[in-house]
Amino acid sequence: MVDIPVKTSENKTYVIPKGDMVGISPSVGMRLGEVFQNPDTFDPDRFGEGREEHKIPYAYMGFGGGMHSCMGQNFAFVQVKTILSILFREFEIERIAPKMPEINWEAMVVGPKGDCRVRYKRRQTTTVK
Repeated sequence: MVDIPVKTSENKTYVIPKGDMVGISPSVGMRLGEVFQNPDTFDPDRFGEGREEHKIPYAYMGFGGGMHSCMGQNFAFVQVKTILSILFREFEIERIAPKMPEINWEAMVVGPKGDCRVRYKRRQTTTVK
């Protein structure tokens, strides 16, 4: 093991001494205003084309990072996209509550506090002849 110098975006250098442990908190890091515009706002488009927030290395740590990233990450993204596309294609989905629920940042897996109910109804299918 050796000391590890770390340079910040302000060009300051800090040294992590040999044998020290470093911990990160994705729940905190992914809420930094310097990285994400309006970090506490639900905004899935922040990762879409034309937005630069997703291009900052390790800004989004949902699946870990570097040599310790989850090897199933790509499969998970495909699986979630497939499930959501089928749900949105087959059902009309409506939020029942008048507003989005508060976020429970203290939970092991960040999610909504309390109820987060939706109403869904199968879409009418049309047959092409």
